[in-house]
Formats: sequence, structure tokens, C-alpha cells
Amino acid sequence: MYRLIGPDGRPHESETAGALGGHRRLKGYGRLDCPSALRWIAAGHYVRHRVFFADESTAIAAGYRPCARCLPDRYAEWKRDPAGFRAARA
Repeated sequence: MYRLIGPDGRPHESETAGALGGHRRLKGYGRLDCPSALRWIAAGHYVRHRVFFADESTAIAAGYRPCARCLPDRYAEWKRDPAGFRAARA
């Protein structure tokens, strides 16, 4: 079983692994192979606040924003209009 964050921001058990990772405190999400996240994990940081999502719409519904490093286009769109970004992907 995998522990994922749902659209309500609460953890739940899933038989399917998460497709995206995130940081609970920074409220950001990104690809599982994100260079920034992997660098922080390798340095011994980040892991304690790591969360996982089934998909992007779930991460957005839970109040997370896209990663500037691994999702730069989505991040730029979110940065221009956070409310519009969420509404377009709801």
C-alpha cells in the first residue's frame, strides 16, 4: 500500500503508487525525478516532508503549486494567475 494525499489535503492509502511528489511545508509538487527534489533528498533533507499524489489535479485541489524546476511552464502559468491556474485544472 502507498500513502497518497487526496484532493482534500488528507493522506489516504492506495494500491497505486503516486505519479507526483511534493513537499508538505512548501506546498509544491513536481515529477518524481525532479532534479531539485532529488538533490535535497540526497543531502538528507526533504524526506520527512515528502508527500505523493495520484495526479496533477489532485495536487492542485489539495492546494499545492507546480515546481519551478521540473515543471517550469506550469509554474510560470501558476505564478501569473494562481486562482486561474487552479480553476482551469479543477
